[in-house]
Amino acid sequence: MTVELRNTGGSPATSGTVRFGTHILDLFGTDWGMVTQVRSLPAPIPAGGEAEHTWTLCVDAWRVPLGWHIDTLDVAAALN
Repeated sequence: MTVELRNTGGSPATSGTVRFGTHILDLFGTDWGMVTQVRSLPAPIPAGGEAEHTWTLCVDAWRVPLGWHIDTLDVAAALN
């Protein structure tokens, strides 16, 4: 998953995390659950600057029955 991050603050973002919520959906789009994964923020991001980063997100195969699919719908960044 590729995410563009913008630092709108007045100081550099030097550390933090990005939390992803990957949903497990059946054939009809019914949401059967979510797998949360946390990755490190690509730091530093200068004040007023941007960064784009790509993460690989994995879900165990047994969680996704044949014909179902996954979709990462939730993304949130937090600075430390």
